[in-house]
Amino acid sequence: MSESANRFSVCVFCGAKPGLDPIYAELARAAGRAIAERGWQMVYGGGRVGLMGIAADAALAAGGEVIGVIPEGMLVREQGHRSLTRLEVVPDMAVRKTRMIALSDAFLTLPGGLGTLDELFEVLTLRQVRFIDKPIVLLNAHGYFDRLLAMCEGFVQAGFVAPQDMTSLLHDGDLERLLNRLRPERA
Repeated sequence: MSESANRFSVCVFCGAKPGLDPIYAELARAAGRAIAERGWQMVYGGGRVGLMGIAADAALAAGGEVIGVIPEGMLVREQGHRSLTRLEVVPDMAVRKTRMIALSDAFLTLPGGLGTLDELFEVLTLRQVRFIDKPIVLLNAHGYFDRLLAMCEGFVQAGFVAPQDMTSLLHDGDLERLLNRLRPERA
């Protein structure tokens, strides 16, 4: 178990912006709600904006516990979410990622941009070098991550990444199937 609690904790990586298509907001809302309905705790970047805020609000509305971790310098930009179960303010982005990883038992990536990819590749790299052994899943709804997955397959084909290191990244377009893969014994 993570250091955060006796309950299963899922870290959600997603955009600090809502994206242009309303489907992304619905995915974030569904993910937050589904995590809470399973009795799991949500860990995320602590902002009130974008998909991050939507997912956190949905988890809270469904009665879930939500822990946010936000760098002090991002409190204004990402509008630190003061209605969470707990909001941890940390010095910088590197500490934010380290703390979210320590608090989490698994990782779910939703659509997002550069920060989302930074977080995803941080945990993939930590798993590759055997610093963590936690499930990592990617919600590839509507093919959002198709090109990223193709690029990762290119890393394998070029010999820069071992095939087993990419098979640790589970991906699916269906949220419920993906969450069942995070912790199937509790699904």
